[in-house]
Amino acid sequence: MGSSVAHLAERIREATTTDEVAEALTGLTAAHDGILALVADVLTATADFCDGLDEPADPYTARRLRYLTDEHLRTIRTDLVDTRNALADRHAPHPGRSACAEEAASTEREHSAVCACPPPPRTLPIPPPPVAAGLRR
Repeated sequence: MGSSVAHLAERIREATTTDEVAEALTGLTAAHDGILALVADVLTATADFCDGLDEPADPYTARRLRYLTDEHLRTIRTDLVDTRNALADRHAPHPGRSACAEEAASTEREHSAVCACPPPPRTLPIPPPPVAAGLRR
């Protein structure tokens, strides 16, 4: 599941239009099978588990988990749904991003400034060969 969340973040980083981001946020905010709904389910299941334990702090832990689910997670989901809907209604390209053709136009000074692609991997300098250790005279 973690890789699914990472994939959504990557899709948003690479998005060039509001529609692409809205689509990615749909996977996060879907009411029944979205990632946030699944997180809420995990928190509720954990609260139910804690209710069945017998330490004095267990009921508090269960109430706290339900509070986080009902208040904070619901607020996050609501705000993200509103953001998703606003982006979906725009149908606009991002002014600072464009689809990458992997070659700079002749009028561009620096392609990386407008390319949505991640920068190429940084190459580390090759270390010098080890110095031969020999006996000193």
